[in-house]
Amino acid sequence: MKRWRVAGINFDHFHMGDLLRLAHDHPQVDLVGICDEKPDRMEEAARNFSLRSDQVFTDHEDCLKTTKPDLVILCPAAARHAEWVEKVAPFGGHVLVEKPFATSLAEADRMVAAMAKSGRNLAINWPLAWVPAHAKCHELIATGAIGEVCEVHFYDGNRGPLWHGADKIEHEPTDEVKEASWFYRESDGGGSMQDYLGYGTTLGTWFNGGQKPVEVMAMWDREGNGLEVDEHSVTVARYAGGLSKFETRWGTFSDPWTHQPQPKCGFVVKGTTGTISSYDYESFVTLQDSGSPEGRRVEAPALSAPFRNPIEYFLHCIEEGIPVEGPLSVETSRIGQQIVDTAYESAKQGRALPLVGE
Repeated sequence: MKRWRVAGINFDHFHMGDLLRLAHDHPQVDLVGICDEKPDRMEEAARNFSLRSDQVFTDHEDCLKTTKPDLVILCPAAARHAEWVEKVAPFGGHVLVEKPFATSLAEADRMVAAMAKSGRNLAINWPLAWVPAHAKCHELIATGAIGEVCEVHFYDGNRGPLWHGADKIEHEPTDEVKEASWFYRESDGGGSMQDYLGYGTTLGTWFNGGQKPVEVMAMWDREGNGLEVDEHSVTVARYAGGLSKFETRWGTFSDPWTHQPQPKCGFVVKGTTGTISSYDYESFVTLQDSGSPEGRRVEAPALSAPFRNPIEYFLHCIEEGIPVEGPLSVETSRIGQQIVDTAYESAKQGRALPLVGE
């Protein structure tokens, strides 16, 4: 079996640790290098994955030339995704970028263009895509269990991005940490809308078969929080067949992977003949249809190879020469980005706007 050389570059987002663990645990992967401009941010990963000193870099070109990876994992601040894809693409590796796609549609299109020029594949990882409940929700929708999708309701977030690190290890953030973090800088793509709205709009697009809204209206709460970014946003998208709602929240009472807060994090999808509730990290979905108007649980079993995580799935697509599908695909993520862009501008202007990029 082919051995895959994988490198992780830029540790702005703490999800790098999670993705490197998936690569490290893959039986066909050799984790050949990691790179960040700040050496201290790599210490934990180097220790966790027993990397030698000559596999740890502070210059990305040196890392890429030395390790020659087949796949590069990128986790920069959201506003630097395009910049980093353009830096990495000429070296010939496939690229997996941690969510969100970008902070603007223009930046997303730069990423696509850079990878098209290199002839390699690009995928955008949305961690919620690997929740068995959401995969079961999509499967039921695809088999017609609730008819045609006409509404997607999304509420998601956590206590805040500084309350946890790689492997969901908890931290209690101080004011100083918050002030220093890119998550709280608008210029770097911070804020709950930029962090979480793409989850809802991208998986929502997956659920509704690729439909695009006609118009988007959004509001965020920035007044009085002493921050330059939002910690709470609500977006309403008008489609040809109805309205959908996407709500993001930093500051939930609890983190959904430990205890579901109220409101519960996840999705409720309404179709013409039924509804499905699919909540983060639950092992089932609840299906409501004419046969069970009271609602019934449908088990959501653990995902099977090669659909268990982004590293496994992306390498499978590359090896088999098949396109990336679903939320990780450029096509679906781009529609999600269009909605995010429109919502961001709508919140700034305080009015409904037609979908950006149409």
